[in-house]
Amino acid sequence: MYAVIKTGGKQYRVSEGDKLNIETLKADAGSSVEFDQVMMVADGDSITLGAPLIDGGKVTAKVVEHGRADKIKIIKFRRRKHHMKRMGHRQNYTRIEITGINAG
Repeated sequence: MYAVIKTGGKQYRVSEGDKLNIETLKADAGSSVEFDQVMMVADGDSITLGAPLIDGGKVTAKVVEHGRADKIKIIKFRRRKHHMKRMGHRQNYTRIEITGINAG
């Protein structure tokens, strides 16, 4: 059984027991969260599609940790102008573990 959920402006295909990094949530580590924007649930051959969301569909998850991804280095360079700009970026994330899927 798997579901497609929407959170943080992105869509994820999740199954029970999956661990994934999503955009930062305002929840403490160890707490439980629910995602009610469920777009699709598939259980074997039976598929339930939403238009665009499934009424009453929920996916529950447990917050494992909060963290920051690896640094991405950004270099802007203009040739023959003595101009070079270096920057970096580290994206925040929340790591969750999927505990249950309900089709509604």
